[in-house]
Amino acid sequence: MEPTVAILKSLADASGAYSFKFDFADAGASHYAKTGVSLPEASLESARNADAILLSAMGLPSVRYEDGTEISPQIDLRKELNLFAGVRPVRIAPGQKSPLKLEENQAIDFVLIRESTEGLFYSQGKGEVTKDSASETMMITRQTSEDLFQFAFSLAKQRKALNQGKGELTCVDKANVFRAFAFFRDIFDKEAAKHTDVTAKHAYVDATALWMVTKPWDFDVLVTENMFGDILSDLGAGLMGGLGLAPSADIGKHNAVFQPCHGSAPDIAGQNIANPFAMILSAAMMLEWLGLKADNQQMIKDAQLLRDAVDAVVVDGKKTTRDLGGSSNTTQAGEAVMERL
Repeated sequence: MEPTVAILKSLADASGAYSFKFDFADAGASHYAKTGVSLPEASLESARNADAILLSAMGLPSVRYEDGTEISPQIDLRKELNLFAGVRPVRIAPGQKSPLKLEENQAIDFVLIRESTEGLFYSQGKGEVTKDSASETMMITRQTSEDLFQFAFSLAKQRKALNQGKGELTCVDKANVFRAFAFFRDIFDKEAAKHTDVTAKHAYVDATALWMVTKPWDFDVLVTENMFGDILSDLGAGLMGGLGLAPSADIGKHNAVFQPCHGSAPDIAGQNIANPFAMILSAAMMLEWLGLKADNQQMIKDAQLLRDAVDAVVVDGKKTTRDLGGSSNTTQAGEAVMERL
């Protein structure tokens, strides 16, 4: 978080077109261990009233609720603020190392949108467990699905307008097996009829996992249920080279959270060696979202500059952190991005 805030302040100061006021709020497993509360009401209200929420990596496996589940304020925030659209970009810059065998200077740029408030996460912490069986409930509602698809079609149009995508949206489901997903797909098709300027497609989730590895360049925007999106977004991070390069946003009608996809990595906490790039890229997503919301072209421009700066550092490879094969620490990696800017 520290280098990311410094970069945002620097960009704002240089622009003269916007400024930031940062309010820091407590939440998480360490706070729960001290107080018995994982997301204090004051922190929730601070988040609710903010223009945007930049969230630190969360999670500490050694601290859990009494039922054995992990402390996860990020999921609580999604539900409390109805952040139904989880946006997970998958980007591989030309020349960037990847587990994929890409042609020279070939780029990958698509976005996975996972519904973030219901689906198989609906009964989180409330599943039924007996001696002989356990069950969780998947919930898909019409209202949330309509909101999700409206957002997804809008994003596909936005990406096309910014020359980031081709104006295509694929609904990823398992409608051939589950009635809930047939319901999900039917709502998608009805929404698609209102957006004839976007090409609407369908794909089953198992086939999508295959195609993300064999032909990810074919995708533009994908939209799916919560658990499917949770799994596919980590596959997307793997294509990029790891979670250290995976940003995310959870967006609702009134609030938005921006945070790296990775957890808190407690085994290296406090050593100043964690990769800051996913957090910095999440901040770039925040800049673009705020810029579009406020019609501030400088913020939109700075978001792209920030993405380009991270891409340049990663492709160069000389000042990356050890998870990417480099030897820079967190501070040095952040400074490398600042130098590129």
